[in-house]
Amino acid sequence: MEENNKKNTTDNELENESMLSKTEQFIDKNKKSITYIIGGLIVVVALFFIYKKSYLAPLEDEAHQEMFMAENYFAKDSFKLALNGDGQYPGFLTIIDEYSSTTAGNLANYYAGICYLRLGQFEKAIQYLEEYSTDDVLLYATKNGSIGDAYLELGKTDEAIKYYKKASYDKPNQFSSPFYLMKLGFAYEKLEQWDKALETYEYIEKQYNRTNEGRKVEKYITRVKIKLNKEDL
Repeated sequence: MEENNKKNTTDNELENESMLSKTEQFIDKNKKSITYIIGGLIVVVALFFIYKKSYLAPLEDEAHQEMFMAENYFAKDSFKLALNGDGQYPGFLTIIDEYSSTTAGNLANYYAGICYLRLGQFEKAIQYLEEYSTDDVLLYATKNGSIGDAYLELGKTDEAIKYYKKASYDKPNQFSSPFYLMKLGFAYEKLEQWDKALETYEYIEKQYNRTNEGRKVEKYITRVKIKLNKEDL
């Protein structure tokens, strides 16, 4: 038994040595190619940092400065000026075109989408909001909820429900989730899907009872239960 163990150990050692030997042979044989690959990776990384520091960072600052007036018009509900600019300062559409690689350009998609939503141009609102990406919990919810609003205005309630669900459930929180859950419930009611509406309202009551929506949801639960009872008669 002991001899077998020794033999197995010896075999493993020989196998490991053989593998090491093959690795060393491969490295020795391809030394020049490996050196070029490593050198190339170092150059790529160096160029990335140079690009980020020398080009992207100044461009980012410039984009934010250029977008300041458009944001000011947006805050004043001057949505056409916010979108198109005033002749002296650019609007969000120009920022998107000229600074697409920056975070400001990305944010301009969100602003443009909301502007179009407020102006009643719902297809364009969806287009620009879809282009916006964010990890921020509240902005993520507002983006998807606003797309839901646009689809609802277009009479596409099923699509609206899909986005209200994203706004409500993907990144749950006490601020935006109950707000969009309420919209989700209304959308279900619009389709006369009373059981799903009831489920949504009861979820608000259970999970978000301390929010504004949680405190007033009981009347909607009662309303939907009445609808369900009438269907059963």
